[in-house]
Amino acid sequence: MKKDDLSLPSDCILRKATPADIWSIRWLVLSAKLDPTQLKWQQFWVIEYDQQIVACGQLRKFSGAQELGSLVVKPNWRDRNLGSVLTQHLIHAATQQLYLECLGQRLAEFYHRFGFVPISFEDLPRSLQRKFQLSELGRKLGIVPVVFMHYQDE
Repeated sequence: MKKDDLSLPSDCILRKATPADIWSIRWLVLSAKLDPTQLKWQQFWVIEYDQQIVACGQLRKFSGAQELGSLVVKPNWRDRNLGSVLTQHLIHAATQQLYLECLGQRLAEFYHRFGFVPISFEDLPRSLQRKFQLSELGRKLGIVPVVFMHYQDE
């Protein structure tokens, strides 16, 4: 699905986050039950409609790698390509090897369409292994269906 022709619905704007966006970003991330730590507005891109943030995602920087994370689309805005447009934009904005962790096969299949492939915990860079340690423990114990992925540019 690595398409460059995905477009946003009319009147939606993709833009870099500003300091004023942090509370909307936090609310979106918390409402999706995602990790609310490491939410730095400077790392986020948002999609806005009528001055309301309807989607967000970030690129976190680590030593030798970046993580695509905190990708959330408001429920009433899903199935309109917002997640796809944001994912594609973040991939293009990445300046280092790109990784992510997601919960479950459904999300892994979504990211696979953009060129992400599942990898083992041991294949993650050390900087991300430290961050994902608890997720890996939960995966090993069968508590969390986490999938670690790496972007493979074709």
